Amino acid sequence: MTRVMVVEDDENLRLALVTHLRAAGFVVDEAGDIATADRLLRGTHHDCVVLDRMLPDGDAIEYVHMRRQLGWRAPVLFLTARDALADRVAGFEHGGDDYLVKPFVMAELTERVANLCHRSAFDRPSVLQHEDLVMDCARREVRRAGVLLTLTNKEYAVLEYLLTRAGLPVQRADLIEHCWDAQADPMSNVVDVVVKRLRRKLKEPELIHAVRGLGYRLGAR
Repeated sequence: MTRVMVVEDDENLRLALVTHLRAAGFVVDEAGDIATADRLLRGTHHDCVVLDRMLPDGDAIEYVHMRRQLGWRAPVLFLTARDALADRVAGFEHGGDDYLVKPFVMAELTERVANLCHRSAFDRPSVLQHEDLVMDCARREVRRAGVLLTLTNKEYAVLEYLLTRAGLPVQRADLIEHCWDAQADPMSNVVDVVVKRLRRKLKEPELIHAVRGLGYRLGAR
């Protein structure tokens, strides 16, 4: 599942951004300042980070510059009301990948985010496979025994995570963390519901097995 971080201190704008990106199919985490964003960014992989430049605890380009020097590679889209050429140049010089001036159209932001996420996807395997189950990550297609499956975004995300750890037990909490955003309740049964649907679509022989007291494992019994 493609995961995006939105860092914006204006609550109304942040809500609009998060709502729009989730409706477009992204998993979205959110923060209102650099400190909160840093904690979330260090704990979870994000395919793109949308950063307001001027935040309550500093200018985000300084944070990005510092993280870039430490090898951080996540694509960054800066949002700002500062439209001077020098400001845009500074954003790129400090490690930004794109720069969008406020006010902007949500459709344009979504397209820019999608492009940056596509760039990030090149760091992942293009194909994941286990036995007769094949996931083409570039095309977002899944086939079992050559038959194309129709999966929801969540089903695809859970299956992708299980495939990357084929043969290993995966905790429900790990699936929640990687396939849902921070609003998901870790005590809910959302994982079990999605896995049940996946099992039905994957058909026999069964590939996803319950691990008692833990979660699930993809592979032979």
